[in-house]
Amino acid sequence: MMRVKVIAEAGVNHNGSLETALELVDAAAEAGADVVKFQTFKAKSLATRMAPTADYQARHGEVSQYEMLKQLEFGTEAHVQVLQRCSDRGIEFLSTPFDEESLKFLVEDIGVGCIKFSSGDITNGPLLVEAAKTGKHVILSTGMSTLGEIEQALGMLAFGYTHADSPPTLAAFESAYFSSAGRKSLLENVTLLHCTTEYPAPFADINLRAMETMRNCFGLPVGYSDHSKGISVPVAAVALGATIIEKHFTLDRELPGPDHKASLEPDELEQMVRSIREVETALGSSLKQPAASELGNRFVARKSLVAACDIRIGEHFTPDNLAVKRPGDGISPIQYWAWLDKVADKDYAEDEQIK
Repeated sequence: MMRVKVIAEAGVNHNGSLETALELVDAAAEAGADVVKFQTFKAKSLATRMAPTADYQARHGEVSQYEMLKQLEFGTEAHVQVLQRCSDRGIEFLSTPFDEESLKFLVEDIGVGCIKFSSGDITNGPLLVEAAKTGKHVILSTGMSTLGEIEQALGMLAFGYTHADSPPTLAAFESAYFSSAGRKSLLENVTLLHCTTEYPAPFADINLRAMETMRNCFGLPVGYSDHSKGISVPVAAVALGATIIEKHFTLDRELPGPDHKASLEPDELEQMVRSIREVETALGSSLKQPAASELGNRFVARKSLVAACDIRIGEHFTPDNLAVKRPGDGISPIQYWAWLDKVADKDYAEDEQIK
């Protein structure tokens, strides 16, 4: 089984502080995550000055998206230092671009090998096409979307991977999606993430079984981006076949900011990673056969044919004098009926195994 990739989503939980961002890298590495992910954007390219906040953002006192985002922008030098810290700590750096300038920066200046898109950009055709043109692997979150919208997004990615010089049209996206080259490019380069875009996400709205629906519909690897409280849902997602788990984390849930309340703290992140690895190991093989560790217990747990009472030589075995008891190193009770009416060729004491 392929190892589940655990993405510790730092996001904007650095609150604009480089020092906090570096501490988040350290915490993710110490928790055993494979990847630590941030967000790269320019507020002026991401939201208008009039764009409202989401309800979960407004609950934390944010006045407008633009004002909130402006405070959370991360500069070029900060990215470079975070990237270096990731290298020093042996953890992969990843960031979500929210505009084409940020995409270009991550690919050309930072040198990321993978691009992660948030659910909000599943309809952002220009950004998806440009990302696919880079040839990088794409991880696409699918919160708030229908199967039809996911298919459209995959069409745009397939177009970018295979028809970079053709005019981008809806018909061209559809053609690319259904072409053999387009399907091959998606299979080689795209992972979908099931997601419920609410912070925190109500358990009743998570619908983990949708992962199987997405796998069956699109034939692509499917992971899970979690916004629920605790760690039970992402661990369950691994048991259901998630190839990637993404989970927000913070140094302190009481810090100000939009995402802290729905994030894990470092010790919880470590517990989630440990639980994922345990479940991943426990999934094991689909073959049903005795495990090496249990073979020695057959003797103790299984049973044999024994005398239910004293039996004299020449007596017939009957339901009254033939019993089934542990240990299991004698004649198997599968043979019980075959021994009825047979004649004892020796004396047996009570509980003695039949020979």
